[in-house]
Amino acid sequence: MAIVASLARLAATLLDILHTRLELVSVEVEEELARYAGYFVLVLAAMFCAGIAVLLCILLVIAFFWDSYRFQVLLALILLFAASAAGLGLWLRHALRSKPRMFAHTLAELGKDRSALQAESTSTASSAAD
Repeated sequence: MAIVASLARLAATLLDILHTRLELVSVEVEEELARYAGYFVLVLAAMFCAGIAVLLCILLVIAFFWDSYRFQVLLALILLFAASAAGLGLWLRHALRSKPRMFAHTLAELGKDRSALQAESTSTASSAAD
């Protein structure tokens, strides 16, 4: 009977560990989704504002220089906005590459659990051999 009780406690402990780890996974998934939603909203807002600003600037500059330097002004504006787009793309790539690894905390906790269980089984095996 002691073996059955011991196995029941072990099963309950393992289920508690699994439950805790699954809760941690769900929290990390929610954090990741919130982070991506934030990125998406920022990108949309930036694109909308940039699009309106670009349109208005282009119209203003072209109207101002219509008689004398329209081709040079158009070329300068094209280069300016192409450089801006490239800079924003590089910034976004850096932000996505430097984000925390998904499920990093969960994997760390599972590694700690595995180490603790291995150490406990090793100590139990050595005490049983004595």
